[in-house]
Amino acid sequence: MTAVERQTGVLVDAEAIPALRRRITAVLIAGQILGGLGVATGIALATVLAKQVSGTESLSGLAPTATVTGTAVLSVPLAALMTARGRRPGLVLAYLIGAAGAGVVVLAASIGNFPLLLLGMAMFGAASSANLQSRFAAADLAEPERRARAISNVVWATTIGAVLGPNIAAPAGRSVSGLGIPEAAGPFLWAAGVFLLSALLVAVLLRPDPLLTARALAPAEEQTAAARSIRAGFAAVAASPRARLALVTVAVSHTAMVSIMSMTPVDLGHHGASIDLIGLVISVHIAGMYAFSPLMGRLSDRLGRLSGIGLAVGLLACAALLAGTAQGSHVQTAVGLFVLGLGWSSGLVSGSALLTDSVPRPARAAAQGLSDLTMNTSAGLGGATAGLIVAQASYGWLNLTAACLLVPLGGLALFTRGRRARGAAQG
Repeated sequence: MTAVERQTGVLVDAEAIPALRRRITAVLIAGQILGGLGVATGIALATVLAKQVSGTESLSGLAPTATVTGTAVLSVPLAALMTARGRRPGLVLAYLIGAAGAGVVVLAASIGNFPLLLLGMAMFGAASSANLQSRFAAADLAEPERRARAISNVVWATTIGAVLGPNIAAPAGRSVSGLGIPEAAGPFLWAAGVFLLSALLVAVLLRPDPLLTARALAPAEEQTAAARSIRAGFAAVAASPRARLALVTVAVSHTAMVSIMSMTPVDLGHHGASIDLIGLVISVHIAGMYAFSPLMGRLSDRLGRLSGIGLAVGLLACAALLAGTAQGSHVQTAVGLFVLGLGWSSGLVSGSALLTDSVPRPARAAAQGLSDLTMNTSAGLGGATAGLIVAQASYGWLNLTAACLLVPLGGLALFTRGRRARGAAQG
């Protein structure tokens, strides 16, 4: 029995890896389509629902904050589960928790309980964690020179579901009008069903497990349990300046995106936008996030991870300028949100690839869990602050604050590039 067969339960010959890679990618893409549909359908009206249930706009930002907090809290336990048992159990569990959370949101909205709503939103965030971890599953068996493209292809797959989701939010809301459920909670009922389908798909078809297969194909010295522990993953990130830059990149990119995006529906509502128009603007934003990710992956593989990070900083800064100065222009807001999505895509793909490049193979799953913990914790704080900034100042000030976060990221990227150039010159 081969090492691959012992760890995965399926006989996989090394020569069959290219075909296996294509099949695993196809399953992950299908899962991302469903997962993206569920998350986007629910999250499109999350701040609107939170405002209705809480009765105050200043608390509306807590809904997306609870979601990213749930994603963050679950990221390390899910990483530990994946480290021990592979990608499939972790992804299935995350989608099941997300489905349960969507059901709790519907219940909380029906009885008007705001704390229960936040609990449901936190559980709902588990599905986002599954979607994020899927990008790393795509990299498990990828060649190093094509790693960013492998990540970006799975990220791209979210486009289909994520763009469709906000546009069916209104019909989903109307579909529950006769059930005593608030219209803004209807999308969460639909999301619960979609997450159950995602869990079933992954449970049945993601075989053999990509992480266990990659681990079994690794050299013998990488097979020890100590090398695969959560502690080893944290230590690997701490020891690598490039891994630390990767964590900062995904954290800042995600925080800027979540902060601006979460309060855009509220700002559009202030300027007379309908629910359908808000859904369209969010769809444009999500198209920017996912549709062009293969391009971002190719640029990152061809030009280097640091160039991709620099592009992310530039795009996010332009987005903050456009959205922050829209002054009620729905078109300019939509353009700003589209560019915001592009910047997030470049930062996520380049940062994720750089992290995977920069830590030893056994520690990757743990380091990737730390990455998702960092990015979602930061975004959770950003989302909570965003509602307060808009309530006390304005949407424009929120965009300026988000832009200020990009300054240290740009400086760190330039420092890392210079340090690498000096090291090459000395070598």
